[in-house]
Parts: sequence; C-alpha cells; structure tokens
Amino acid sequence: MIDIKVVKWTPDESPGAVTAFLKRPAFDAAAEATAREVLEDVRLNGDAAVVKHSQAFDGVTLKPTQFRVTAEDFAQARESMEADVRAAIRETHKRVMAFARAGMRKDWTMFTPKGGTMGEQFSPLDRVGIYVPGGAAPLVSSVLMTVTLAKVAGVPEIVVCTPCDKQRRINPCLLFALETAGATETYRVGGIQAIGLMAYGTKTVSRVQKIVGPGGTYVTAAKRLVYGDVALDLVAGPSEIAILADETAQARWVAADLLSQAEHGTGFEKILLVTTCMPLAVSVRSELERQADKLSRRQAVEKVLEKGALIVHVNTLDHGMELCNRFAPEHLEIHVREPRIWLRKVRAAGAVFIGAWTPEAAGDFVAGPSHVLPTGGTAVMFSGLTVDDFRRRSSFMAFTRADLQETLPIIEAFGRVEGLDAHARSARIRFEDA
Repeated sequence: MIDIKVVKWTPDESPGAVTAFLKRPAFDAAAEATAREVLEDVRLNGDAAVVKHSQAFDGVTLKPTQFRVTAEDFAQARESMEADVRAAIRETHKRVMAFARAGMRKDWTMFTPKGGTMGEQFSPLDRVGIYVPGGAAPLVSSVLMTVTLAKVAGVPEIVVCTPCDKQRRINPCLLFALETAGATETYRVGGIQAIGLMAYGTKTVSRVQKIVGPGGTYVTAAKRLVYGDVALDLVAGPSEIAILADETAQARWVAADLLSQAEHGTGFEKILLVTTCMPLAVSVRSELERQADKLSRRQAVEKVLEKGALIVHVNTLDHGMELCNRFAPEHLEIHVREPRIWLRKVRAAGAVFIGAWTPEAAGDFVAGPSHVLPTGGTAVMFSGLTVDDFRRRSSFMAFTRADLQETLPIIEAFGRVEGLDAHARSARIRFEDA
C-alpha cells in the first residue's frame, strides 16, 4: 500500500511535510554537474562529443552524417500515419496556431508632446532551437506547442533536436507533427548533448540564437548552463499539478487529473491536492491507489505517489488558494462551486484550468495555449511559452526639434548628475552655432 500523506495546513502553521513539498528545487545539483562536463566536451570537440555522449546516454551509434532526419524519413512517417492520428495532429496544430496569432503583440506608435513619434516594433529571431523530449514517451504534442509558435512568429530557421531509439528511429507521429508545424531542420540527438549542439554549434549543425522547450532534469540543467551563449525560454522541467477543490469536486476526476501528471516518468513529478473537504481528501487518496494500479505506467506513477504526492486539508478556499500560490504550480486546476471567481485570486501558476470540465490534458493536447510552462516553483517569476518568445522587441523614437528643445534641460540635468557631460553635449550641440 502506498502511503500518501494527508495533512492539515493554515497560513500561520505549516507542517514539515508541506514545507518540504513547497521547497522542491527547480534544478538538480547532480544533473548540473553532469551537464557541465558534457557541455564543455561538446563546446570543445563538437560532433565527436555528440557522438560519444549519444552512445553513452542513449545507447545509439550515430555518425555526424546521420544526425539530420532526411526527407525520406519524413515521407515514410507520413505514409505510415493512421488517419485519426493525422487528423488529431492537424486539428491541434490549427488551434495552437489560432491562439498564437491572437496573442501576438502588434507594432505600435504614440505621439510625443511636440509632434514626434515613438513606440515598439517586433521582428522574428533568425534561427531558434527547440528541444522535444522523446525518451519515456514521444511528446508529439510538444512539437505543436513549440514549433507552431516559432512558425507563426516568422522564424525562418527552426531547428529541432529529439532523441531516437537504438536503431536511430524517431516516432513517425512525432515526425509528422514536425512537418505539419513547420520545422526546417530536425536532428536525432537528445539529452544534454542536444542542448550543447544547438548552443555552441558544430561542423554539422550551426548554432542557434535561442533554445526553448521542455525536458527532464538533465536537459533543464543543461539549458541553464548555456544561458548567455544563447537566449532561453523558461525553466520547464518535470511536470507538476495542483488542484484546489471543495465538496462539489468528483473524487474520481480529481484523482485521474493528478495521475495524468505523475506518469511522465522522471520520478521528480509533483502532484498536490488542496481541499476544504476532508471526505474528498480521503476519497481521492483511495482513488489514486485504485486508478494507479490500472495504468500502463504504473511503476513510474507509484514512484511519484510515494515521493511526490501530497493531500492538504485547509479551513477555507482562501487558505487553499494561498497555499497554491505559494506552491506556484506548472498546472493549477480549480474544482470548486464558482471556479471563475477564484481565477482572479491566482497569483502564480503556469496555466489555470477552470472548472471540472477542463482537465489538464486538454491543455497538454488540444486547447491552444502552449503547454511549455514554468516548473519547480518558477511560476512566481516566469510565464509560459508564447509566440513572442520567438521575436525580438525594439523600441524606437523620432524626436522633432521641438521635442529635443523641450527636453534639453532634463538631458543636461542627468548628464550633470551622472557625470556624463558628453551625453549632455550631444543634445546641446544641436542648438549651438558651428
């Protein structure tokens, strides 16, 4: 029998189990040490290091000429697709594309007080790298939640790295999704070495400007270490979910939703139920054990239930929302009588799923917003992936003579205070005779 803790919590009194649960690290120190060694090897030795570490970590023998997925590989994948899966991929692609287009920030302009203009304009990055996990499961949906956004943003070169099996094969559904979403280059390389490949470049693969996409602890650690060599999106590590529920919630549904995030297989996933209803807490605990026994990934799920699951009873929903905000989950479901009211009180969550008819899986597979979301408590400072993560923002200003003349005293005051007389003079000289 799995011992899933049920504890009481108030904002003024937090038991040790809750405190420990909230303090889960966003990064794993051991993974970071390994990632540092592998990345340095890739930086120094390029393709040879990628080959070596692909063999060591994934058990796959690759030559640099075999890194890239060919047009023939894509054609074979296309031909092998079942009609219903092909239709599902296309429908999700359409929905993600529509959401991305609706969310794109537009160029804008405003007038200055004396007739000039200023504003912002946006342009796509030139070359981005996208990591798509493919170890424990071929995350076809992650392709659509990342590559589609880059395509909508107008990025001309979209590079994807994803691991292959020991026969150098990639799941055909994943390849079809890549083709549908608009990837321009795909490489059968995974793990830390894939991050190094994209960040530093090799003789075979040119470096990218930014790396995005979810991954396990080693990929997440590697991404953090290459920050500065490339831009990054966010901390998107092992999955996590919190559910806020009252007595109206269905125990079977709540348990099923919690288990949906426990099956990813890293063992670092976190699942949290916060409820005002003790009978619900007891019922969900029983349902978790009962439903887990029937899942195909039972061993992975049970590992999470033993180490990464917690049920918390609170006195009020306000207390419950406060705990959820402190947890800052990747996914937050709200199963209460008036869920939309409580949406306004969410301060920190990657994505919010409102009401009993919005399981987290809808966000993972079809709704429209990207499912690449901050984990490890970083939702307090990061937001989920959007189309604008694939674009640059430039501000612009065009003063008239009258604008500069009006602001000249301010420029000179700052120049004097900061000791930057050349700054001040560059404005003043325009009003002096030669």
